[in-house]
Amino acid sequence: MKTTDFIRLICLSAIWGASFLFMRIIVPVLGVLPSSFIRVFFASIGLLIIIAALQFSIHFKGKLKSLLLLGIFSSGIPVLMYSIAALVLPAGYSAIFNATTPLMGILIGALFFSEKLTIAKAAGVLFGLAGVAVLTRTGPVALNGQVLLGAAACLVATSCYGLAGFLTKRWISERGGLDSRLVALGTQLGATALLLPPFIFSVSTNPPATWGGTGVWLAIAGLGFICTSLAYIMYFRLIADIGPVKSLTVTFLIPPFGVFWGWIFLGEQITWAHLGGGMLIAVALWLVLMQHKPRSVSNVKH
Repeated sequence: MKTTDFIRLICLSAIWGASFLFMRIIVPVLGVLPSSFIRVFFASIGLLIIIAALQFSIHFKGKLKSLLLLGIFSSGIPVLMYSIAALVLPAGYSAIFNATTPLMGILIGALFFSEKLTIAKAAGVLFGLAGVAVLTRTGPVALNGQVLLGAAACLVATSCYGLAGFLTKRWISERGGLDSRLVALGTQLGATALLLPPFIFSVSTNPPATWGGTGVWLAIAGLGFICTSLAYIMYFRLIADIGPVKSLTVTFLIPPFGVFWGWIFLGEQITWAHLGGGMLIAVALWLVLMQHKPRSVSNVKH
């Protein structure tokens, strides 16, 4: 992996780690569906502003339908699921469960996309899951029905992320590719279209008791414009440059940032379990990212 790709991976981890902080601020005030829809709507607006400012031509090269469908799995469903989780889980916990995304990506790749499952990748998944288990079972929040509900919602989201990485490769990268800004815009438009009908139904039948104050809307702006618009441009560029599986390892780096932001801004507790789990996740990241040098022909015994 190039140094620039690794730097983008770290920056993306910090940005997406902050998204769980913002959701913990927004969702309890606005509710699940309004929070989900406003996030992807703001993201679409932000991407349109970025593209207009750069005077970049919006031409999807016949891939718009694929992008709209891809947006359901890469953004629409995951955003909805993480909004559900934000009602019951601390920000750090949602970020921790998000670390199962590479597991889903590796399993989906092996089952449906002929992705080779190496020993290193399998070991990396096991170390990553061990880190998640340490953080979950020995962390400051005890397992109960609400935590299990939030965990289930997170797992649905990570399954969608795992699938979306390979769909992006098949529908976009292998069909001539497309600028990451247009991929991000098309997918956010798809997510917005998915969430618009339930949002209208929700606010017409059970509107939020309050639409929040300045702090909530600053969090919405950060979530939509930075954690979604900017982040998805970076993410789809990574998929194009380093592939879907390595791009998904960004989720191994999100938990430390999610826990850190929650501690700084929400006063969420940090324990030794976070350190132990974080070290296991770091080992998992190394195992999944490392490259094995192929043996030369001269060293192969016949």
